[in-house]
Amino acid sequence: MRRVGIVDTTFARHDMARDAMDELKQLCSVKLERRTVPGIKDLPVEAKRMLDQGCDIVMAFGMPGAAPIDKQCAHEASLGLIWAQQLTGKHVIEVFVFEDEATSEKELAALAEARAREHARNVYRLLFKPEELTKLAGTGQREGGPDAGPLRR
Repeated sequence: MRRVGIVDTTFARHDMARDAMDELKQLCSVKLERRTVPGIKDLPVEAKRMLDQGCDIVMAFGMPGAAPIDKQCAHEASLGLIWAQQLTGKHVIEVFVFEDEATSEKELAALAEARAREHARNVYRLLFKPEELTKLAGTGQREGGPDAGPLRR
């Protein structure tokens, strides 16, 4: 059975991990392993640890604030997640929702849930149906919001 690691933070204001786990349970049979860390810069080490301990793929959830320091910390965490992928040869699907992506808490919660669920579908495809991703190449997919669509010639 495939193992999917889920790592999230206490800093986030929405439980995106719960949404993704629910989506994956509806799509397939995988063993879900969840760990929670304090902040976004703690995600890379936990993601790598989970990959080293046998997870096939990890989803890393974060909700950075709107301040410049929050965006800098998110960038640093993103670089760490990329390193974890390089060191293990396995995917880490970064699922970040910035607090300034929405104008209300209700809109932010809806965005967070939609992005988590859409990325969970991408994890499903990576593990079980990679050909579906190939069919979506060049179509301007956007997780959590309207798709951009392909460029017109």
